[in-house]
Amino acid sequence: MNNGRHVDVTPDWQRWIVEAIDGGSAPAELLATMRDNGFDEGIARRAIADVVFGGPSPDRPEEYVSPRYRERGSRLSPQHVIHAVDRDVRVLLRVARPVIAVLDNVLDAGECAALCAMASARLARSAVVAPESGTNTVMDIRTSEGAYFHRAENELIHRIDVRAAAIMGLSEEHGEGLQVMRYGVGGEYVPHYDFFPPNEKGSERHLQSGGQRVSTLIMYLNDADDGGETIFPHIDLHYIPKKGQALYFEYASASGELDSLSLHGGAPVRRGEKWIVTKWMRERAFAG
Repeated sequence: MNNGRHVDVTPDWQRWIVEAIDGGSAPAELLATMRDNGFDEGIARRAIADVVFGGPSPDRPEEYVSPRYRERGSRLSPQHVIHAVDRDVRVLLRVARPVIAVLDNVLDAGECAALCAMASARLARSAVVAPESGTNTVMDIRTSEGAYFHRAENELIHRIDVRAAAIMGLSEEHGEGLQVMRYGVGGEYVPHYDFFPPNEKGSERHLQSGGQRVSTLIMYLNDADDGGETIFPHIDLHYIPKKGQALYFEYASASGELDSLSLHGGAPVRRGEKWIVTKWMRERAFAG
């Protein structure tokens, strides 16, 4: 390894990342080291995420593009305006691969404020699913605080659950509970997948109830002052959070194909804070 300008992650660097993660180093520490050694931040993040989450190599697209997945239509309505039970949601942007849409008028200002207030009383450090055990584990790859709300826990939660289901094209029973998350300055979530990797032992317990995750709706509760973008590194897409808007994306087809182009993350917050609420949908009814 040297201090020259890097455009590719060489085998030596890949081995270093694996050894560092196995040795207990935090991904944020690895990212800082790679930046100091001349790596573009996006390239470094992808390389670290590939080791942490077992993702595909970014320079081998044939490893993660699934032709069969491409053949399936999106669950999202093809209309420019989606009637989501109690409001009309406008589609501002669509991406074909992976299936992504930017949506406007998903939440109003009062709902955003109420969700932040309710979550503030129960915020705890956010966890991720450990690949081996499947347990929810606090790790440095995700530096946020979160609060979980069961389906229909109260009137507001129920209203948003029903609205999200209408947007996402699946019944409310397929949805996991809403999760509100707050990211302070420096808070981030390194690129990851929302689906449960079927080859990881820890996924088994999650797939037993409701099956695979198939889609995600990230709803934004405040405007980003600086940083905090939602990023899709494989397609170089950066979405800047806007209060009341949402980002919808899919990654699992009806035939079980998983779209690894859905690798995504939350860029570090540089100023202020970022609040989001996330809804995940499963392929079958989810009891949790």
